[in-house]
Amino acid sequence: METWLNQFMTYLQTEKGLAKNSIDSYRRDLLLYVDFLESKHVFDLKKVKEDDLTQFLYYLKEKGRAASTISRHLASIRSFYSYLLREQVLYRDPTIHLESPKVEKKLPKILTVNEVERLMSSPDLHDPAGLRDKAMLELLYASGAKVSEMLAVDLEEVNLELGYVKCTNKNRERIIPLGKYAIDTLGSYLLKGRPGFIKDKDEQALFLNQQGKRLSRQGFWKLIKKYADKANISKDITPHTLRHSFAAHLLENGADLRSVQEMLGHADISTTQIYTQITKPRLREVYSKAHPRA
Repeated sequence: METWLNQFMTYLQTEKGLAKNSIDSYRRDLLLYVDFLESKHVFDLKKVKEDDLTQFLYYLKEKGRAASTISRHLASIRSFYSYLLREQVLYRDPTIHLESPKVEKKLPKILTVNEVERLMSSPDLHDPAGLRDKAMLELLYASGAKVSEMLAVDLEEVNLELGYVKCTNKNRERIIPLGKYAIDTLGSYLLKGRPGFIKDKDEQALFLNQQGKRLSRQGFWKLIKKYADKANISKDITPHTLRHSFAAHLLENGADLRSVQEMLGHADISTTQIYTQITKPRLREVYSKAHPRA
């Protein structure tokens, strides 16, 4: 089993191009699975039965593992068997009839409009770093882009005259319109902020760090935490919070679901629908206050 496990890890790295952290996660999940099989005296992958897998999932449940963790383990095992079938090591998949445990979807945390305003007012606009940080915050909230998408944007992908930014994610490209605030702050950053970071005139990244290189996700994480503290926002803000807030505020103010789906780049509209669960309490509040017979 160990030989095929190692070959699967090589496949994940070389052909799938997964990051080290992801590969390590697969390895941990599958080593636990293999250890369990061997504890049951099953040493040959061809002899694994569906009942062995059922017992493994029950074992995880007895250990107090959350449904989301058990689902992840099963997903890792499914991927492993898919690889073994592809390599014709096996000719049947023992996971085919197994169902993942139902995972309760947690509603994403969003900021109120007031909290967004306070966050946007936090950067100091008298220095290049403040201009850059303000531009990033405004861009995220204006576009709903993922942080990784925003940090991957190059100069040529921003058109302030027409008011849009082009985002690319997993070979999918989308054009997202920008509002006045984002256009203005991006213009100020490009004129007065970005020149202060430039070390190499050929660098095309839109947002630069102190070394003149493309700003990293970790760098942005630290920045948004700093500004959340400065704005006295007690919520646990992540780099994804502004994306969630963008979607929820659009729906709350009358945007249709399909348009929000397109702007977020969701392949399936059911992914976008989760934001309607956030806006429902707010709509009820508005209805109660505004309707004459509420």
